Amino acid sequence: MSENKFDVIVVGSGPGGYVTAIRASQLGFKTAIIEKDALGGVCLNWGCIPTKALLRSAEIFTQMQNAKDYGLTATAGFDLAAIVKRSRNIAAQMSRGISFLMKKHKITVIEGFATFEAGKPAPIVKVGRDKYQAKHVILASGARARTIPQIGLEPDGKFIWTAKEAMIPEDMPGKLLVIGSGAIGMEFASFYNAFGSDVTVVEMVDRILPAEDAEISAFARKSFTKHGIKIMTETQVKSVNPGSQNITATFAGKDGKSNETFDRIILAIGIVGNVEDMGLEALGVKVDRTHIEVDEYSFTGVPGLYAIGDVTTPPWLAHKASHEGIICIEKIAGQNPHPLNADSIPGCTYCHPQIASVGQTEAEAIANGHEIKVGRFPFMGNGKAVALGEAEGLIKTVFDAKTGELLGAHMIGAEVTELIQGYTIARQLETTEHELIETVFPHPTLSEMMHEATLAAYDRALHI
Repeated sequence: MSENKFDVIVVGSGPGGYVTAIRASQLGFKTAIIEKDALGGVCLNWGCIPTKALLRSAEIFTQMQNAKDYGLTATAGFDLAAIVKRSRNIAAQMSRGISFLMKKHKITVIEGFATFEAGKPAPIVKVGRDKYQAKHVILASGARARTIPQIGLEPDGKFIWTAKEAMIPEDMPGKLLVIGSGAIGMEFASFYNAFGSDVTVVEMVDRILPAEDAEISAFARKSFTKHGIKIMTETQVKSVNPGSQNITATFAGKDGKSNETFDRIILAIGIVGNVEDMGLEALGVKVDRTHIEVDEYSFTGVPGLYAIGDVTTPPWLAHKASHEGIICIEKIAGQNPHPLNADSIPGCTYCHPQIASVGQTEAEAIANGHEIKVGRFPFMGNGKAVALGEAEGLIKTVFDAKTGELLGAHMIGAEVTELIQGYTIARQLETTEHELIETVFPHPTLSEMMHEATLAAYDRALHI
């Protein structure tokens, strides 16, 4: 039985689970990780990594089509099967990398679906007929795509896709409906639009990318529309009617009802936490709308049981899960990590143009009682952006007028998913406008716009 006893058992090997297991091993804990599918979880195998591979293909294809703008000639064509194969190969490569890391850190990998039963000092974990005990159990079971079976919106293997099916298309749909305009929806809309699909995005609220700053959202809508994506806001899909070759959706919006036929539909309407069939209710775990309630250190309230990542509270992001797991295990180890500040977690959307943000939007800052200073700088005023042929974009900063605190930063344009970390570090270090203004940014770089957007908030912008 000793081989089935551990200090820490992590259930789920996504970016929350495997990182937590590695940190547990580094801290000297005898650690096991349980995974029912492939190491790396949804993010690595069917989310973050393979979608970025697909979007990279779309980016290069778009550049090839615009080669003449750079004084070049190129014939643009694509092989969808090869694009998908590249994406799947990259996911498999990364999964093998996680397997290597587990061996390197002497973490026991257990394959199968985990269930729980009462035990001390932590719940007993069952995988098939085997039982495992640990002093601490950390649940990182993740989430899956939300569906609406009541109106027929669930994956059918033919017309209706979730993100998973959308990553492995056998052919390019002529007409595509994307339901939901968050990060996942807009990334797929961007990908399929780049390769010639006639894409429509439907969103039930009054703007796309509703989690983003309203100004960035409006900029994005204008850009996507210019690239041929049709956007329908304040609209819901009330029903779908599959035919032999396509599927018809019935919309209800501010202008009444309408019908339109599509080749495929992608569901991107949020996630559902993986909490079923594990025996959590019997243990007394509190679940709110499929997500587990935890304290600031990921404790569920059940002795010895913790939960991290997408199965818990938002934001539902891979990097949040990883950091949450590290805080959790370091607290278990008797250290004193700072609780996670959700307001300082950056969010990124890898569509074209890219979108990234951290902290409060302008509207949130005002609603929270701040007197604010707002700075803006357009990509067209930056030499590097113009030289790259990427002059479409905007960087926006929001500062507290009294203290100079950087309340939030919001970006749209080329490579902003890489730039946002500069502002994230600034928030972590509690940097004010003074330090940012005094910082020397290299020239010529896109990062100079971050400096200019700060200067602009204080009426000191130099290049516009």
